[in-house]
Amino acid sequence: MENDGLELRAINTIRFLAVDAVQKAKSGHPGTPMGLAPLSYLLWTRYLRYNPANPDWPGRDRFVLSCGHASMLLYALLHLTGFEVSLEDLRQFRQWGSRTPGHPEAGHTPGVEVTTGPLGQGLGNAVGMAMASRLLAQRFNRPGHEVVAHRVVALCSDGDLMEGVAAEAASLAGFHRLGNLTAFYDDNRITIEGSTDLAFRDDTAARFRAYGWDVLTVRNGNTDLEGMSAAIEAAFAQKERPTLVVVRTAIGYGSPNKQNTADAHGSPLGEAEVALAKERLGWPASPGFLVPDDVLAHFREALPRGERLEREWRLAFAEYAGKYPDLAMEWERRMWGDLPEGWAEAIPTFSPEAGAAATRSASHKVLNAIAAKIPELAGGSADLAPSTETHIGSGGEFLPDAPPGGRNFHFGVREHGMGAVLNGMARHGGVIPYGATFFIFTDYMRPSMRLAALMRCRVVYVLTHDSVGLGEDGPTHQPVEHLASLRAMPNLHVVRPADANETAAAWRMALERTEGPTAIVLTRQKIPVLPPERVFRDGGVFRGAYVLSEAPGGAPDVLLLASGSEVAVALAAKELLAGEGVAARVVSMPCWERFEEQDAAYRESVLPPQVAARVSVEAGSTFGWERYAGRRGASIGIDRFGASAPAERIFRELGITPEAVRDRAKSVLDVVKGGQGS
Repeated sequence: MENDGLELRAINTIRFLAVDAVQKAKSGHPGTPMGLAPLSYLLWTRYLRYNPANPDWPGRDRFVLSCGHASMLLYALLHLTGFEVSLEDLRQFRQWGSRTPGHPEAGHTPGVEVTTGPLGQGLGNAVGMAMASRLLAQRFNRPGHEVVAHRVVALCSDGDLMEGVAAEAASLAGFHRLGNLTAFYDDNRITIEGSTDLAFRDDTAARFRAYGWDVLTVRNGNTDLEGMSAAIEAAFAQKERPTLVVVRTAIGYGSPNKQNTADAHGSPLGEAEVALAKERLGWPASPGFLVPDDVLAHFREALPRGERLEREWRLAFAEYAGKYPDLAMEWERRMWGDLPEGWAEAIPTFSPEAGAAATRSASHKVLNAIAAKIPELAGGSADLAPSTETHIGSGGEFLPDAPPGGRNFHFGVREHGMGAVLNGMARHGGVIPYGATFFIFTDYMRPSMRLAALMRCRVVYVLTHDSVGLGEDGPTHQPVEHLASLRAMPNLHVVRPADANETAAAWRMALERTEGPTAIVLTRQKIPVLPPERVFRDGGVFRGAYVLSEAPGGAPDVLLLASGSEVAVALAAKELLAGEGVAARVVSMPCWERFEEQDAAYRESVLPPQVAARVSVEAGSTFGWERYAGRRGASIGIDRFGASAPAERIFRELGITPEAVRDRAKSVLDVVKGGQGS
């Protein structure tokens, strides 16, 4: 293969589209696209299966740019190969409303599979995609009929492989021997601060071999197209384990003064250096954003090629559907994201007569009931399934040597990696993933949860041991600020059910939600079961907040607002207040986000503006409750860390009791009445 002529000009087109866009925006990362252009050119013109006219074709390979700061590399490729990314979009790089934001965003730019930027996340997403595709292959493929046969490809940087989330995900990938996964490591040895010698001298190849990966090396990623082609072909031929291809490149390749320096990493080259780089690589100084006609025609061969690949896949699928019509219908339904008809009929209800129950235990019963109806529901925990009660009893195990089709994943003690993997599974399609851990350990997976919300991933988080109510494990394991923290995250629905029946409702809300993730926050301790006819009356529970127990005559003196286990405390406080002639309404508020989506008339029917006496009660930070308690209301909560003791003692010592709620309600009512009389 000659490294000259059309190929070299095509590679330089990628380089200088990136350089010109960064220079015009006066911000961005030009160096990595300059170094990775040859590898990317080969992948996108010779090896990847995709159709620019239909970016979501399910038979495509998945390409993940884990080093999202090199976004202009991807945008240039998308434009050149014929996706709906125009040259004008490239000129508007990093500008308001453009299709080319600073880091790739899934659902915003056609052809972008996942939202990357925080380093390491993309590799974790790619592992999740590879796991999802294996699960789907085991479900749908039949001898002679491979519906699922695509590859997952990731480009990673030094920074990606420094981040712990990448290590967690890579370890899991090696354990599962994900032979359909290939990661290309851009070994340019430069980060923002300078040489990686400042902080990173790992033998990366040895580390990944220890994880169980096959490792290949390309010593010259700048000009050795034949060596890179051979490595790609060997990696794609590997079926027994994931492959890491270490590609040694020069960041800012072609820049006379900034190649192999940190100056090429996160800042424009500067007008003078851009001119020098173009001169060195034989590229016209003007005009900017140059795409020669023959180069564009060469890249646009991807359009007929993609149409042919998709047509062949769809013809094969039609043959498959004729032989396996039920499986074909299930495939189509799952890839559209639709739930099976009648699935919600499997959701159990719970009777108070059965006795108190921890909501984690109720969740286990609900999960197993609906999993029997929803085959795409799959997931697991970060080594905590016995405690989070998230094992699907008849689901089988997803393990490298287990019988195929297992839906129970074992993520190990890897919360952050689990979060990134869940996002990749969701973005792949065909799977509704859930992941479980103790609520406190969302501290270890919050970045992945945030990206799930940003990507609008349909992910369910099952978060147990939700408060100081977990008791003796003490403050290290007792979440206090976590509800407030997650409620602050846009597009994440946080559901903290008050009992077993609200838990059933929480699962329904989570599975019916297609535009973002849901966190179901559950108790370890047993709490009373509410009458189902009150929980489900008029569907109020599905609106995020509802009147659980009305004041006599429907005219409350005071509103008692609560979520989770503290709803029972509020109900008991209501009875105490009634004994003293105070009429209280108890409002259960399992999901603030859904409540805020309701119209003003409904919200005011639940929280009448004329009732200023309000008390919220929740075993967590009071931060945020002022929105509902109001200026003259009060919030009972825990604005300190917890303690190691039995749950009952902790609640008593910290004032989360019916008596404390009664006393605060009376004092608030006195203040309100006093203010009305002044």
